[in-house]
Amino acid sequence: MRTGLAGRTAAVAALALLLCAPAHLPAHALEGTPPGSPGGTAAEAAGAAGAALVARRAAARGGGLDFGRCPDVEGLSGPVRCATLRVPLDYARPDGPQISLTVSRTAATGARGAVRQGALIHNPGGPGASGMHFPLVADLPGWESIAAAYDLVGYAPRGVGRSAPLSCQDPATRAAGPTQVPAEPSLAYKRQRLAAARAYARGCSRRAGAALPYYTTIDNARDLDVLRAALGERKLSFMGASYGTYLGAVYATLYPGRVRRMVLDSAVDPDPRRIWYRNNLDQSAGFERRWYDFRAWAARHHDTYGLGATPAAVQASYERVRDAVARTPAGGVVGTGELRAAYLQAAYYDDVWPDRAAALAAHLRGDPAPLTAQAGPAADPAAAAEAENATAVYTAVLCNDAPWPADWETWDRDHTELARRAPFETWANAFLNLPCASWPVRERQRPVAVGNGPQRLPATLVVAAERDGATPYPGALELQRRLGAGASLVTEAGAGSHGVVGGRNDCVDRHVERYLLTGATPGWRVTCAPHPEPAPVSLDDRAAGARRALLPPVV
Repeated sequence: MRTGLAGRTAAVAALALLLCAPAHLPAHALEGTPPGSPGGTAAEAAGAAGAALVARRAAARGGGLDFGRCPDVEGLSGPVRCATLRVPLDYARPDGPQISLTVSRTAATGARGAVRQGALIHNPGGPGASGMHFPLVADLPGWESIAAAYDLVGYAPRGVGRSAPLSCQDPATRAAGPTQVPAEPSLAYKRQRLAAARAYARGCSRRAGAALPYYTTIDNARDLDVLRAALGERKLSFMGASYGTYLGAVYATLYPGRVRRMVLDSAVDPDPRRIWYRNNLDQSAGFERRWYDFRAWAARHHDTYGLGATPAAVQASYERVRDAVARTPAGGVVGTGELRAAYLQAAYYDDVWPDRAAALAAHLRGDPAPLTAQAGPAADPAAAAEAENATAVYTAVLCNDAPWPADWETWDRDHTELARRAPFETWANAFLNLPCASWPVRERQRPVAVGNGPQRLPATLVVAAERDGATPYPGALELQRRLGAGASLVTEAGAGSHGVVGGRNDCVDRHVERYLLTGATPGWRVTCAPHPEPAPVSLDDRAAGARRALLPPVV
């Protein structure tokens, strides 16, 4: 499934659909003992033993990471320092081939006499997103107390950025735009996309070689534990968003005694029966609800945008623009594919609603420039490479993590039915994940039965927006249930922006700060009022309301 936040590059925006889980598979193929536990396979046991050995070695070195000046390519400056962490490609072979993960850190400031509480590690989701920029939040308003008490640690998970980067195709071969996709795919178009998905999967196998099976959530969790040990931390303090919530939940299941504090923002449904095919079906339905929310907002501000006074009228305006760019791409580069991708961001974050509404209005008035600027593909080769890398990691992790339906008939039936009530993103989501149907890895992982262990977890904090499309709210309820009595759920009622923590809602942020600083949770379930909807701002009036400083986008 895809997950994301406003302000991400095109690379991360391309991930916007990240929820998927296996359909039409027997429950016994999905549920089971956590990898490495009694009843697991010999390979799982060997991987667990190898991970334990590597973590012990890292802890014995005691703060063995050598932090220094960050490479220019990372775009990090000031007090942020960088290091590399060596981990095995295959934890069942701890002394076999090694890979290097990039790590960034700012030291706790100790402002106002704050006592240092250790390292706080962040994962922004994806899978395929880098957290290397996380330490920069130390300078954002509202982070002062957390930055005073914690070293803020970011990292690029395996496969991402400079961390043993994974690639499935030459970035130069990616379509530069415009791309034209039909509103309703024909049989011929479906066959074309099925062939493209198979070719993409073969490209992943060809370019990654024997390393391909080792991009998994379980390996990510093991890497996270080695990072904890290498930082000299006895227990993990962690913030995960979107896919990062699933990573955190898997870590907590595999290493329950090593969890100190854990904030899980915009929760993936961890039910093994939904990882990952069914979660993606749920996500497409969630995007449809948020697409409605955007259209309802634009309709309420018809006086500003002139897109129509009802959600249906706004939909008609969008379809007129879609028909127009199908005939004549905006700026020569924005076709229906780029249009859909840009407006998917409106289903992620309400921050972009004013710009997206204004771009539609401008195009209908004969000015394609705003739409070209917002939806056009990135011309920078580095951005294209980042996008290709992010998509490759996303695909590999989801495909490796669980069984997927191998027959096209299942995909076609499920998505045809869903598209009748959720047409906005259903087929695009299906085609994004379709390489998993022919994924060239023989043995897929068994999804971890999150929370299915004998040891009670410490207090954790789950945060969710009630109308989140990327990670629908029932997933937060399921995650809390599986994490047990110590898990607290903070709900932003009536809101739907993906990624709640870090500058969007003061009520939510107060609960998060209190938990991280004291360990106190606000109760079993508490509710915060929604953050204010964005004010309508036309492209002719850019002075209204400066945007708030937010945590880097969740994907």
